[in-house]
Formats: sequence, C-alpha cells, structure tokens
Amino acid sequence: MTSAIETPTTVAEGSPAASDSPAASESQSSQSLRYSVAEAMQRYFADLDGQDTRDLYELVMAEVEPPLLSATMNYTRQNQSRTAEILGLNRGTLRKKLKHYDLL
Repeated sequence: MTSAIETPTTVAEGSPAASDSPAASESQSSQSLRYSVAEAMQRYFADLDGQDTRDLYELVMAEVEPPLLSATMNYTRQNQSRTAEILGLNRGTLRKKLKHYDLL
C-alpha cells in the first residue's frame, strides 16, 4: 500500500534546477514548501497513532491560510489588489478571507 503523502525530493546544490534563474528560484521555493507540508502531515499522522480524524482539510486550511494571507499582505505593504493578484484570488474573495481570519 502506498502512502497518501509523498515526500518530495530536494534540489541538490549545483544541479540545473539550483541555478539563480527566477524559474529555478520559484521551483526551489515550492519544493521547500511542499517538503515542509509533507513532513508536517507525516508527523500529524504519526502523532494520531491510529486514532481517527475528521475534517482534516479544514484543519490544515485554518492553520495555513492565515499566515499565507498575512505574509502576502505584508509583502505587498497591505495592497489588497496586489495581494489578490499574487494569490490568484478575486479581490472580494481576499477581503472575505481577511475578515474571516480577523486580518482586516
């Protein structure tokens, strides 16, 4: 039986993907983020020790979305239009999420 969460491989120093190009930098960032999430989920399931869990998606989103929104708002100096653009959200959806998490 295969694991539902795969552990991604890291980019080796000096490999073509480890270059200084914007695409390589974005690839490294998403690999690092993907790896961090995979590790956190593996720890979560290990800590469950066979116990049942429910609403995992909601739990993960409630933990991940607020710091994502906050960090992006800080990056854009509180520019909601730019933040929405970066996140690929409609500005109204962004405002709704910001209010939901008391970030507005």
